[in-house]
Amino acid sequence: MLIDVRSLTKVYEMGDVKVHALRGVTFTVESGEFIAIVGPSGSGKSTMMDILGCLAKPSEGEYYLEEQEIGQLSDNRLAEIRNRKIGFVFQSFNLLQRTTALHNVELPLIYSGLSRKERRRRAFEALESVGLADRVHHKSNEMSGGQIQRVAIARALVNNPSMIFADEPTGNLDTRSGGEIMAIFDHLNEVGNTIIMVTHEPEIAAHARRILHIRDGLIERDEQIG
Repeated sequence: MLIDVRSLTKVYEMGDVKVHALRGVTFTVESGEFIAIVGPSGSGKSTMMDILGCLAKPSEGEYYLEEQEIGQLSDNRLAEIRNRKIGFVFQSFNLLQRTTALHNVELPLIYSGLSRKERRRRAFEALESVGLADRVHHKSNEMSGGQIQRVAIARALVNNPSMIFADEPTGNLDTRSGGEIMAIFDHLNEVGNTIIMVTHEPEIAAHARRILHIRDGLIERDEQIG
């Protein structure tokens, strides 16, 4: 089992007000699954992604990643897990604008102890895997939105993570570019990558094999597709 979440809650304190973002969520994820997390604005899906991605800790409950209890770990250990086990793809791309695709993809490897030659080789292979072998020396302002998101996916893949988290990965793209990005995710899942994706678009969620419907901080429905 890759992920085991038990009675997870998250409460944000905003002055005298307590906001219950998650209210006792329980589910598991097996290696190789493709899961979409959907729900209205304010439902808790982004909070869920932050906790699963080790960007935040739960207020109560337990989160086991590969049988390790995440809530008990130090910030440094969480950062190490994020770097080694998780690849992130964001709606806003989060790339350095003034540097090349190759360098953007290479960045997660900087503190890996690998030689510069090996880092560049792995970065090139990751870009090649998303169809950008001819764009490795291009900067963001020289590429389309779809190409920039492919660079972000290559960066997420370069460390061979256990899973890929995608937060609205097509949110800033036109329909055609969004379809091309989802074709990449479909392929990544077919070859064994675990993918967990937040989206508000039903046609994007339909690419997943399982959909978690979240409302008011609870899983309203756990839907298996196909």
